Amino acid sequence: MALQFELLPVTPFMQNCTLLWDEQSRAAVLTDVGGETERLLGEVAARGLDLQAVWLTHGHVDHVGGVVDLTKQVDVPVLGPHADDDFWIQQLPAITQAYRFPFSPPFTPTRWLNEGDTLTLGEHVFEVLHIPGHTPGHVVLYCAAAKLLVAGDVLFLESIGRTDFPRGNHADLIRNIREKILVLPDDTRVITGHGAMTTIGHEKRHNPFLR
Repeated sequence: MALQFELLPVTPFMQNCTLLWDEQSRAAVLTDVGGETERLLGEVAARGLDLQAVWLTHGHVDHVGGVVDLTKQVDVPVLGPHADDDFWIQQLPAITQAYRFPFSPPFTPTRWLNEGDTLTLGEHVFEVLHIPGHTPGHVVLYCAAAKLLVAGDVLFLESIGRTDFPRGNHADLIRNIREKILVLPDDTRVITGHGAMTTIGHEKRHNPFLR
């Protein structure tokens, strides 16, 4: 059965939280829960889905600021990002205040993710790729069978993630995109962390940062 998804932009930064679900089992996950918990849980309930987990690509506030609020309401595991982003998550109290986001205490994910780990949603398997550069612990999630990549803030439509944050690294980001992402099939659909979706083929042809 098909893997379904819906992009749900949250926070003033319009970050793409993604609701992913398995059509047959109705099992679902939410990726990058930056905020707006009531709305997100309402979207899950409206589709009659069974929320199984939260998956996180990296530790920036617009991607993780709503995690504690959501897990207080629904007891689900939090998977990801890579442990190298723990320093971002531990700064959440100060960062939420600085950006005038709803307060979030720090948290520790149920499980950190590493290169080569796999996540499952019903019958669908996602491979974890560690892509440091935007943040040191950034991961992306690739489902080969569905030709779908949850890319967080690594790759955007004709752009790439910023690398001017603490522990960002432009050379690392470009190298990891080239070696791990651009080698995926051209027709792989890419869910970006902000804005419109794209494909691997489109970015190979049109992304000025990757030429």
